[in-house]
Amino acid sequence: MMKSVNQWVFSLLVCTGLLFSSYASAQRIKDLASIQGIRNNQLVGYGLVVGLPGTGEQSPFTEQSFRTMLNNFGISMPSSVKPKIKNVAAVAVSATLPAFAKPGQTIDVTVSSIGSAGSLNGGTLLQTFLKGVDGKVYAVAQGSLVVGGFGVQGDDGSRIIANTPTVGRIANGALVEREVITSLGNGDHLIYNLHQPDFTTAKRLADVINQLVGPKTATAVDATSIQVMAPRDIGQRVSYISTIENLEFTPADAPAKVIVNSRTGTIVIGKEVRLRPAAVTHGGLTVTIAQNQQVSQPNAFAEGETVVTKQSIIDVAQDDTRMFVLDTGASLDELVRAMNEIGAAPGDLMAILEALKEAGALQGELVVI
Repeated sequence: MMKSVNQWVFSLLVCTGLLFSSYASAQRIKDLASIQGIRNNQLVGYGLVVGLPGTGEQSPFTEQSFRTMLNNFGISMPSSVKPKIKNVAAVAVSATLPAFAKPGQTIDVTVSSIGSAGSLNGGTLLQTFLKGVDGKVYAVAQGSLVVGGFGVQGDDGSRIIANTPTVGRIANGALVEREVITSLGNGDHLIYNLHQPDFTTAKRLADVINQLVGPKTATAVDATSIQVMAPRDIGQRVSYISTIENLEFTPADAPAKVIVNSRTGTIVIGKEVRLRPAAVTHGGLTVTIAQNQQVSQPNAFAEGETVVTKQSIIDVAQDDTRMFVLDTGASLDELVRAMNEIGAAPGDLMAILEALKEAGALQGELVVI
């Protein structure tokens, strides 16, 4: 029975997939959601970069790693001998293993110094095992680094650094040795997880799939997850996913929020933000205090002493402020236009928004980061 249902679902998709019409402002499912269990995996490893032009490091862990590497090649170094390894640096190697990466394929790696090396420019990464969170080796990295920064230091200790010379990258620098098993072919359902959880968006995603495939094919489980029936045959399932992820629908509007970055002065106001009736005035009283030094010189025969006196100059300037009124349901455009009319700077706009929120006139969430 399940097999016949799967064949019916697959046939329906093939026949009607091209007939599905999208909305003018719609977005693809693949841009808004991802399939549960299909994701990237982080890899990390520890290795040595050699061949540096004297910009390496002489640290205990670098020396220990260097001795271990020589021992692996059958070279034994007496413990009393301390090697000079200014052309060697200990590094951390990181990479991202994409889903479905197969053994023999290559991935990019990032190499970062973890010691006191001055630069990795011109270095070569020796064979480094990259492990996953389970401790297993999934890739092996090796190759010449490409470093985008440089550093120059003089004998007096002065130095010039451009960008970051202690971080490099190796394009296609790691060979995949182990595949990460996914759950794509398991079960009778797929779970789509929204990148931005929203109940309305989840319902609309389920509705657009049901309109194409049939009722009860997709069910919104919560604000993030949508459960979708899928064929068991892996070949049909791949075609099924390809059709589903290219369906388009209109996601829900974002919640009404005002984001204020107090460090950079950046303010982002969502289009759903509305204002209740309010009157706003924002004035600035500028007080400037300057100190001038004056020299008091006595007469030639007065037998006095020359003294330095300080004179303070205080200037007060009052800005020409105006009050503006916001009507019921004032929109983002009206708010920005009013702010521009009074010449409010970003700092002033932050203060006005916070005051409106405190007064209960701002219909939306004010987030200060």
